[in-house]
Amino acid sequence: MEKLRNSTGCTGTVFPLQYSGTMQNSTISSREHRAVGFVLVHAGAGYHSESKAKEYKHVCKRACQKAVDRLRAGAMALEAVTAALTELEDSPFTNAGTGSNLNLSGDIECDASIMDGKSLDYGAVGALSGIKNPVLVARRLLSEAQKGKLSAGRIPPCFLVGTGAQQWALTHGIPPCPSEKMATKFSLSAYKRNKRKMELAEKIETEHHFLKRQRTSSGTVSEIIEPISSSLDTVGAIVVDQEGNVAAAVSSGGLAMKHPGRVGQAAHYGCGCWAENAHDARPYATAVSTSGCGEHLIRTMLARECSTAVQAEDAHQALLEAMQNKFIVSFVFSQCHLLYNSSPFLASEDGVLGGVIVLRCCKCGDDQSSDSLRALLVEFLWSHTTESMCVGYMSAHDSKAKTHISRLPPGAVAGQSLAIEGGVCRLGAMND
Repeated sequence: MEKLRNSTGCTGTVFPLQYSGTMQNSTISSREHRAVGFVLVHAGAGYHSESKAKEYKHVCKRACQKAVDRLRAGAMALEAVTAALTELEDSPFTNAGTGSNLNLSGDIECDASIMDGKSLDYGAVGALSGIKNPVLVARRLLSEAQKGKLSAGRIPPCFLVGTGAQQWALTHGIPPCPSEKMATKFSLSAYKRNKRKMELAEKIETEHHFLKRQRTSSGTVSEIIEPISSSLDTVGAIVVDQEGNVAAAVSSGGLAMKHPGRVGQAAHYGCGCWAENAHDARPYATAVSTSGCGEHLIRTMLARECSTAVQAEDAHQALLEAMQNKFIVSFVFSQCHLLYNSSPFLASEDGVLGGVIVLRCCKCGDDQSSDSLRALLVEFLWSHTTESMCVGYMSAHDSKAKTHISRLPPGAVAGQSLAIEGGVCRLGAMND
Protein backbone atom coordinates (compact mmCIF):
# COMPACT_ATOMS: atom_id res chain seq x y z
CA MET A 1 0.00 0.00 0.00
CA GLU A 2 1.19 3.47 -0.84
CA LYS A 3 1.55 5.92 2.00
CA LEU A 4 -0.41 9.15 2.32
CA ARG A 5 0.73 11.72 4.81
CA ASN A 6 -1.21 12.52 7.94
CA SER A 7 -0.01 15.85 9.28
CA THR A 8 -0.28 17.53 12.63
CA GLY A 9 1.02 20.81 13.93
CA CYS A 10 0.60 22.57 17.25
CA THR A 11 0.98 26.20 18.22
CA GLY A 12 3.02 27.10 21.25
CA THR A 13 5.21 24.05 20.69
CA VAL A 14 7.33 23.86 17.57
CA PHE A 15 8.10 20.46 16.12
CA PRO A 16 8.47 18.94 12.64
CA LEU A 17 5.30 17.90 10.88
CA GLN A 18 4.72 14.16 11.23
CA TYR A 19 3.31 11.86 8.56
CA SER A 20 1.53 8.55 8.79
CA GLY A 21 -1.53 6.76 7.47
CA THR A 22 -2.39 4.77 4.38
CA MET A 23 -3.73 5.60 0.95
CA GLN A 24 -6.79 3.74 -0.21
CA ASN A 25 -6.64 2.59 -3.84
CA SER A 26 -9.31 1.00 -5.99
CA THR A 27 -9.65 0.51 -9.71
CA ILE A 28 -13.07 0.09 -11.24
CA SER A 29 -13.52 -1.66 -14.58
CA SER A 30 -16.37 -0.54 -16.79
CA ARG A 31 -16.93 -4.19 -17.67
CA GLU A 32 -17.65 -4.90 -13.99
CA HIS A 33 -19.87 -1.87 -13.44
CA ARG A 34 -20.85 0.88 -15.82
CA ALA A 35 -21.75 3.33 -13.06
CA VAL A 36 -18.90 5.62 -12.10
CA GLY A 37 -18.83 8.11 -9.28
CA PHE A 38 -17.52 8.86 -5.82
CA VAL A 39 -18.93 10.43 -2.64
CA LEU A 40 -17.24 11.77 0.48
CA VAL A 41 -19.35 12.88 3.45
CA HIS A 42 -18.71 14.28 6.91
CA ALA A 43 -20.77 14.20 10.10
CA GLY A 44 -18.98 17.25 11.38
CA ALA A 45 -15.76 18.60 12.78
CA GLY A 46 -16.12 18.82 16.55
CA TYR A 47 -16.01 16.14 19.21
CA HIS A 48 -17.25 12.61 18.56
CA SER A 49 -17.36 10.53 21.72
CA GLU A 50 -16.39 6.87 21.59
CA SER A 51 -19.83 6.00 22.96
CA LYS A 52 -21.51 7.48 19.87
CA ALA A 53 -18.83 6.61 17.32
CA LYS A 54 -20.88 3.71 15.98
CA GLU A 55 -23.90 5.94 15.34
CA TYR A 56 -21.84 8.63 13.59
CA LYS A 57 -20.16 6.07 11.36
CA HIS A 58 -23.47 4.39 10.60
CA VAL A 59 -25.13 7.58 9.39
CA CYS A 60 -22.11 8.33 7.19
CA LYS A 61 -22.42 4.86 5.65
CA ARG A 62 -26.11 5.38 4.96
CA ALA A 63 -25.48 8.80 3.42
CA CYS A 64 -22.79 7.37 1.12
CA GLN A 65 -25.08 4.53 0.11
CA LYS A 66 -27.92 6.94 -0.73
CA ALA A 67 -25.62 8.97 -2.97
CA VAL A 68 -24.16 5.89 -4.67
CA ASP A 69 -27.64 4.49 -5.30
CA ARG A 70 -28.40 7.68 -7.25
CA LEU A 71 -25.13 7.50 -9.15
CA ARG A 72 -25.75 3.89 -10.11
CA ALA A 73 -29.15 4.91 -11.42
CA GLY A 74 -27.42 7.40 -13.71
CA ALA A 75 -28.09 10.53 -11.66
CA MET A 76 -25.84 13.57 -11.81
CA ALA A 77 -23.69 14.79 -8.93
CA LEU A 78 -26.22 17.39 -7.79
CA GLU A 79 -28.94 14.80 -7.21
CA ALA A 80 -26.54 12.42 -5.48
CA VAL A 81 -25.18 15.04 -3.08
CA THR A 82 -28.74 16.07 -2.17
CA ALA A 83 -29.59 12.45 -1.34
CA ALA A 84 -26.56 12.18 0.95
CA LEU A 85 -27.38 15.42 2.78
CA THR A 86 -31.00 14.45 3.31
CA GLU A 87 -29.87 11.27 5.05
CA LEU A 88 -27.41 13.19 7.24
CA GLU A 89 -30.08 15.75 8.18
CA ASP A 90 -32.51 13.00 9.19
CA SER A 91 -30.11 11.52 11.75
CA PRO A 92 -30.85 12.57 15.36
CA PHE A 93 -27.12 12.41 16.12
CA THR A 94 -26.07 15.25 13.81
CA ASN A 95 -26.49 18.98 14.25
CA ALA A 96 -28.53 19.44 11.08
CA GLY A 97 -32.24 19.05 10.43
CA THR A 98 -33.58 16.65 13.07
CA GLY A 99 -31.55 16.98 16.28
CA SER A 100 -30.26 20.50 15.56
CA ASN A 101 -29.09 22.80 18.33
CA LEU A 102 -31.74 25.05 19.85
CA ASN A 103 -31.26 28.82 19.86
CA LEU A 104 -31.72 31.23 22.79
CA SER A 105 -35.49 31.15 22.35
CA GLY A 106 -35.61 27.38 22.34
CA ASP A 107 -36.33 27.19 18.61
CA ILE A 108 -34.54 25.38 15.78
CA GLU A 109 -33.19 27.51 12.93
CA CYS A 110 -31.18 25.78 10.22
CA ASP A 111 -28.76 26.84 7.50
CA ALA A 112 -27.92 24.94 4.31
CA SER A 113 -26.41 25.47 0.89
CA ILE A 114 -25.64 23.51 -2.26
CA MET A 115 -23.49 24.23 -5.32
CA ASP A 116 -23.36 22.66 -8.77
CA GLY A 117 -19.85 22.52 -10.19
CA LYS A 118 -21.05 22.28 -13.79
CA SER A 119 -23.22 25.40 -13.90
CA LEU A 120 -21.71 27.09 -10.80
CA ASP A 121 -25.27 27.73 -9.65
CA TYR A 122 -25.84 28.01 -5.91
CA GLY A 123 -28.79 27.86 -3.53
CA ALA A 124 -28.92 28.59 0.21
CA VAL A 125 -31.23 29.12 3.18
CA GLY A 126 -30.44 30.68 6.54
CA ALA A 127 -32.20 30.74 9.92
CA LEU A 128 -34.90 28.50 8.45
CA SER A 129 -37.51 27.05 10.82
CA GLY A 130 -40.25 24.51 10.32
CA ILE A 131 -38.67 22.52 7.48
CA LYS A 132 -37.30 19.03 8.12
CA ASN A 133 -34.69 19.06 5.34
CA PRO A 134 -33.24 22.54 4.70
CA VAL A 135 -31.04 21.20 1.90
CA LEU A 136 -34.17 20.45 -0.14
CA VAL A 137 -35.10 24.13 -0.03
CA ALA A 138 -31.58 25.14 -1.06
CA ARG A 139 -31.72 22.60 -3.89
CA ARG A 140 -35.11 23.90 -5.05
CA LEU A 141 -33.84 27.49 -5.00
CA LEU A 142 -30.98 26.44 -7.25
CA SER A 143 -33.21 24.60 -9.71
CA GLU A 144 -35.82 27.38 -9.83
CA ALA A 145 -33.11 29.95 -10.54
CA GLN A 146 -31.91 27.83 -13.46
CA LYS A 147 -35.29 28.29 -15.13
CA GLY A 148 -34.54 31.96 -15.75
CA LYS A 149 -36.14 35.25 -14.76
CA LEU A 150 -39.45 35.56 -12.98
CA SER A 151 -42.45 37.55 -14.19
CA ALA A 152 -41.76 41.15 -15.13
CA GLY A 153 -38.08 40.36 -15.48
CA ARG A 154 -37.44 39.81 -11.77
CA ILE A 155 -34.25 38.02 -10.73
CA PRO A 156 -34.97 34.73 -8.89
CA PRO A 157 -33.45 34.43 -5.40
CA CYS A 158 -30.56 32.11 -4.63
CA PHE A 159 -30.42 32.81 -0.87
CA LEU A 160 -33.42 33.23 1.45
CA VAL A 161 -33.63 33.51 5.24
CA GLY A 162 -36.12 33.29 8.09
CA THR A 163 -39.86 33.40 7.51
CA GLY A 164 -39.35 34.38 3.89
CA ALA A 165 -37.43 31.19 3.27
CA GLN A 166 -40.07 29.13 5.04
CA GLN A 167 -42.93 30.70 3.07
CA TRP A 168 -41.09 30.20 -0.20
CA ALA A 169 -40.51 26.52 0.65
CA LEU A 170 -44.17 25.95 1.46
CA THR A 171 -45.36 27.60 -1.77
CA HIS A 172 -43.00 25.33 -3.71
CA GLY A 173 -44.41 22.14 -2.26
CA ILE A 174 -41.93 21.39 0.50
CA PRO A 175 -43.95 20.16 3.51
CA PRO A 176 -43.70 21.86 6.93
CA CYS A 177 -42.38 20.16 10.05
CA PRO A 178 -42.92 21.71 13.50
CA SER A 179 -39.72 22.49 15.40
CA GLU A 180 -40.85 20.34 18.32
CA LYS A 181 -40.77 17.30 16.02
CA MET A 182 -37.23 18.14 14.93
CA ALA A 183 -35.96 18.42 18.51
CA THR A 184 -34.61 15.29 20.19
CA LYS A 185 -34.19 14.28 23.83
CA PHE A 186 -30.49 15.03 23.50
CA SER A 187 -30.93 18.49 21.96
CA LEU A 188 -33.61 19.42 24.49
CA SER A 189 -31.52 18.30 27.46
CA ALA A 190 -28.51 20.17 26.08
CA TYR A 191 -30.64 23.31 25.75
CA LYS A 192 -31.90 23.07 29.34
CA ARG A 193 -28.37 22.45 30.63
CA ASN A 194 -26.93 25.38 28.70
CA LYS A 195 -29.78 27.66 29.76
CA ARG A 196 -29.04 26.91 33.43
CA LYS A 197 -25.37 27.76 32.85
CA MET A 198 -26.31 31.08 31.28
CA GLU A 199 -28.70 31.98 34.07
CA LEU A 200 -26.13 31.11 36.73
CA ALA A 201 -23.40 33.09 34.98
CA GLU A 202 -25.67 36.13 34.65
CA LYS A 203 -26.62 35.87 38.31
CA ILE A 204 -22.99 35.80 39.41
CA GLU A 205 -22.16 38.79 37.22
CA THR A 206 -25.04 40.78 38.68
CA GLU A 207 -24.20 39.92 42.26
CA HIS A 208 -20.52 40.77 41.98
CA HIS A 209 -20.88 43.69 39.52
CA PHE A 210 -18.01 42.70 37.33
CA LEU A 211 -17.45 41.65 33.77
CA LYS A 212 -17.11 37.99 32.85
CA ARG A 213 -13.32 38.10 32.55
CA GLN A 214 -12.57 40.44 35.43
CA ARG A 215 -10.91 38.61 38.33
CA THR A 216 -12.35 38.71 41.85
CA SER A 217 -11.58 36.92 45.05
CA SER A 218 -13.87 34.11 43.96
CA GLY A 219 -12.34 33.88 40.48
CA THR A 220 -13.85 34.68 37.10
CA VAL A 221 -17.17 33.55 35.75
CA SER A 222 -15.37 31.40 33.19
CA GLU A 223 -13.60 29.65 36.05
CA ILE A 224 -16.79 29.14 38.02
CA ILE A 225 -19.09 28.09 35.18
CA GLU A 226 -18.20 25.57 32.52
CA PRO A 227 -18.50 26.95 28.98
CA ILE A 228 -21.70 26.29 27.09
CA SER A 229 -21.40 23.03 25.24
CA SER A 230 -22.06 23.36 21.54
CA SER A 231 -22.27 20.69 18.90
CA LEU A 232 -20.20 21.77 15.91
CA ASP A 233 -21.06 18.71 13.86
CA THR A 234 -22.43 20.44 10.79
CA VAL A 235 -22.86 17.84 8.02
CA GLY A 236 -21.74 17.92 4.42
CA ALA A 237 -21.12 15.91 1.26
CA ILE A 238 -19.18 16.19 -2.00
CA VAL A 239 -19.70 14.07 -5.12
CA VAL A 240 -18.24 13.47 -8.57
CA ASP A 241 -20.45 11.73 -11.14
CA GLN A 242 -19.82 9.63 -14.25
CA GLU A 243 -19.31 12.70 -16.43
CA GLY A 244 -16.76 14.25 -14.09
CA ASN A 245 -19.20 16.84 -12.71
CA VAL A 246 -18.80 17.78 -9.05
CA ALA A 247 -21.28 19.06 -6.49
CA ALA A 248 -21.08 20.04 -2.83
CA ALA A 249 -23.55 20.66 -0.03
CA VAL A 250 -23.60 21.50 3.68
CA SER A 251 -26.27 21.75 6.38
CA SER A 252 -26.23 22.90 9.99
CA GLY A 253 -28.34 23.66 13.01
CA GLY A 254 -25.79 26.29 14.08
CA LEU A 255 -24.21 27.01 17.43
CA ALA A 256 -26.02 26.13 20.63
CA MET A 257 -27.79 29.08 22.28
CA LYS A 258 -27.18 31.26 19.24
CA HIS A 259 -29.14 34.48 18.88
CA PRO A 260 -32.33 34.05 16.83
CA GLY A 261 -31.66 35.03 13.23
CA ARG A 262 -27.97 34.14 13.33
CA VAL A 263 -26.76 32.64 10.04
CA GLY A 264 -23.65 30.48 10.01
CA GLN A 265 -21.18 29.44 7.33
CA ALA A 266 -23.43 26.67 6.01
CA ALA A 267 -25.50 29.27 4.17
CA HIS A 268 -22.75 31.70 3.11
CA TYR A 269 -21.36 31.67 -0.41
CA GLY A 270 -17.80 30.35 -0.52
CA CYS A 271 -17.80 29.51 3.19
CA GLY A 272 -19.92 26.39 3.67
CA CYS A 273 -19.34 24.60 0.38
CA TRP A 274 -17.81 25.04 -3.05
CA ALA A 275 -17.93 23.05 -6.30
CA GLU A 276 -16.34 23.87 -9.64
CA ASN A 277 -15.76 21.67 -12.66
CA ALA A 278 -12.43 21.64 -14.46
CA HIS A 279 -12.08 24.20 -17.26
CA ASP A 280 -9.38 26.00 -19.18
CA ALA A 281 -8.01 27.86 -16.17
CA ARG A 282 -8.52 24.97 -13.73
CA PRO A 283 -6.98 21.56 -14.49
CA TYR A 284 -8.91 19.88 -11.66
CA ALA A 285 -12.58 19.70 -10.76
CA THR A 286 -12.89 20.42 -7.03
CA ALA A 287 -15.55 20.17 -4.35
CA VAL A 288 -15.35 21.24 -0.70
CA SER A 289 -17.64 21.12 2.33
CA THR A 290 -16.81 22.66 5.71
CA SER A 291 -17.74 22.29 9.36
CA GLY A 292 -16.87 24.04 12.62
CA CYS A 293 -17.37 27.48 14.12
CA GLY A 294 -19.32 29.42 11.52
CA GLU A 295 -17.88 32.80 12.44
CA HIS A 296 -14.34 31.50 11.85
CA LEU A 297 -15.26 29.89 8.55
CA ILE A 298 -17.15 32.93 7.27
CA ARG A 299 -14.30 35.32 7.97
CA THR A 300 -11.88 33.15 6.00
CA MET A 301 -14.18 31.90 3.18
CA LEU A 302 -12.48 28.58 3.81
CA ALA A 303 -14.42 26.46 1.29
CA ARG A 304 -13.42 28.57 -1.69
CA GLU A 305 -9.87 29.09 -0.37
CA CYS A 306 -9.33 25.32 -0.16
CA SER A 307 -10.84 24.74 -3.59
CA THR A 308 -8.43 27.22 -5.12
CA ALA A 309 -5.46 25.90 -3.16
CA VAL A 310 -5.73 22.30 -4.33
CA GLN A 311 -5.27 23.30 -7.95
CA ALA A 312 -1.59 22.99 -7.08
CA GLU A 313 0.27 19.83 -8.11
CA ASP A 314 0.48 18.37 -4.58
CA ALA A 315 -3.04 18.49 -3.16
CA HIS A 316 -2.02 17.34 0.31
CA GLN A 317 0.69 19.96 0.70
CA ALA A 318 -1.57 22.64 -0.76
CA LEU A 319 -4.37 21.87 1.69
CA LEU A 320 -1.90 21.80 4.58
CA GLU A 321 -0.61 25.25 3.64
CA ALA A 322 -4.10 26.62 3.12
CA MET A 323 -5.23 25.43 6.54
CA GLN A 324 -2.10 26.86 8.17
CA ASN A 325 -1.89 30.18 6.35
CA LYS A 326 -5.56 30.94 5.70
CA PHE A 327 -7.12 29.51 8.83
CA ILE A 328 -5.21 28.06 11.77
CA VAL A 329 -2.77 30.03 13.91
CA SER A 330 0.56 28.21 13.77
CA PHE A 331 4.24 28.49 14.59
CA VAL A 332 6.81 27.05 12.18
CA PHE A 333 10.58 27.04 11.79
CA SER A 334 12.09 28.63 8.71
CA GLN A 335 15.89 28.83 8.38
CA CYS A 336 16.32 28.59 12.15
CA HIS A 337 13.86 31.40 12.79
CA LEU A 338 10.47 31.12 14.40
CA LEU A 339 7.74 32.45 12.14
CA TYR A 340 4.11 33.08 12.98
CA ASN A 341 1.51 32.12 10.37
CA SER A 342 -2.17 32.86 10.64
CA SER A 343 -5.11 34.27 8.80
CA PRO A 344 -5.17 38.05 9.31
CA PHE A 345 -8.93 37.76 9.64
CA LEU A 346 -8.61 35.58 12.75
CA ALA A 347 -5.61 37.26 14.37
CA SER A 348 -7.56 38.07 17.55
CA GLU A 349 -8.69 34.47 18.12
CA ASP A 350 -6.94 32.18 20.62
CA GLY A 351 -7.89 29.17 18.54
CA VAL A 352 -9.92 28.49 15.44
CA LEU A 353 -12.26 25.54 15.06
CA GLY A 354 -13.06 24.07 11.69
CA GLY A 355 -12.74 21.21 9.29
CA VAL A 356 -13.02 20.52 5.57
CA ILE A 357 -13.53 17.62 3.23
CA VAL A 358 -12.00 18.11 -0.20
CA LEU A 359 -12.35 16.20 -3.44
CA ARG A 360 -10.47 16.87 -6.65
CA CYS A 361 -10.51 14.87 -9.84
CA CYS A 362 -9.05 14.90 -13.31
CA LYS A 363 -9.35 12.87 -16.48
CA CYS A 364 -7.06 9.92 -16.98
CA GLY A 365 -6.21 8.28 -20.27
CA ASP A 366 -4.37 8.92 -23.49
CA ASP A 367 -6.80 11.51 -24.82
CA GLN A 368 -7.41 14.09 -22.09
CA SER A 369 -9.68 16.19 -24.33
CA SER A 370 -11.98 13.35 -25.38
CA ASP A 371 -15.52 13.18 -24.08
CA SER A 372 -15.15 9.40 -24.01
CA LEU A 373 -12.99 9.27 -20.92
CA ARG A 374 -11.08 6.17 -19.95
CA ALA A 375 -11.04 6.97 -16.24
CA LEU A 376 -11.21 9.58 -13.50
CA LEU A 377 -8.53 9.98 -10.86
CA VAL A 378 -10.12 11.16 -7.62
CA GLU A 379 -8.11 12.48 -4.68
CA PHE A 380 -10.00 12.98 -1.43
CA LEU A 381 -8.81 14.66 1.75
CA TRP A 382 -10.09 15.85 5.09
CA SER A 383 -8.50 18.24 7.55
CA HIS A 384 -9.62 19.60 10.90
CA THR A 385 -8.49 21.71 13.85
CA THR A 386 -11.18 20.29 16.13
CA GLU A 387 -10.70 17.28 18.40
CA SER A 388 -12.20 14.97 15.80
CA MET A 389 -13.99 14.71 12.46
CA CYS A 390 -16.15 11.83 11.23
CA VAL A 391 -16.07 11.01 7.51
CA GLY A 392 -17.30 8.34 5.13
CA TYR A 393 -16.53 7.64 1.48
CA MET A 394 -17.59 5.25 -1.25
CA SER A 395 -17.26 4.73 -4.99
CA ALA A 396 -20.10 3.52 -7.20
CA HIS A 397 -18.34 0.17 -7.48
CA ASP A 398 -17.81 -0.42 -3.75
CA SER A 399 -20.11 -2.83 -1.95
CA LYS A 400 -20.14 -0.66 1.17
CA ALA A 401 -18.81 2.65 2.43
CA LYS A 402 -15.68 3.11 4.48
CA THR A 403 -15.90 5.31 7.58
CA HIS A 404 -13.32 6.89 9.84
CA ILE A 405 -13.17 9.21 12.84
CA SER A 406 -10.05 11.31 12.49
CA ARG A 407 -8.66 12.60 15.80
CA LEU A 408 -5.92 14.98 16.81
CA PRO A 409 -2.96 13.17 18.37
CA PRO A 410 -2.54 13.05 22.17
CA GLY A 411 -1.33 16.37 23.52
CA ALA A 412 -2.46 18.41 20.51
CA VAL A 413 -4.59 21.43 21.35
CA ALA A 414 -7.88 21.77 19.51
CA GLY A 415 -8.09 25.11 17.73
CA GLN A 416 -4.31 25.35 17.56
CA SER A 417 -3.50 22.06 15.80
CA LEU A 418 -4.50 20.39 12.59
CA ALA A 419 -4.69 16.93 11.07
CA ILE A 420 -4.87 15.88 7.42
CA GLU A 421 -5.72 12.47 6.01
CA GLY A 422 -7.15 11.07 2.80
CA GLY A 423 -6.56 8.87 -0.20
CA VAL A 424 -6.91 8.37 -3.94
CA CYS A 425 -9.32 6.37 -6.06
CA ARG A 426 -9.08 5.59 -9.75
CA LEU A 427 -12.54 5.31 -11.30
CA GLY A 428 -12.66 3.12 -14.39
CA ALA A 429 -13.67 3.94 -17.93
CA MET A 430 -16.97 5.69 -18.34
CA ASN A 431 -17.47 4.49 -21.89
CA ASP A 432 -16.51 1.29 -23.61
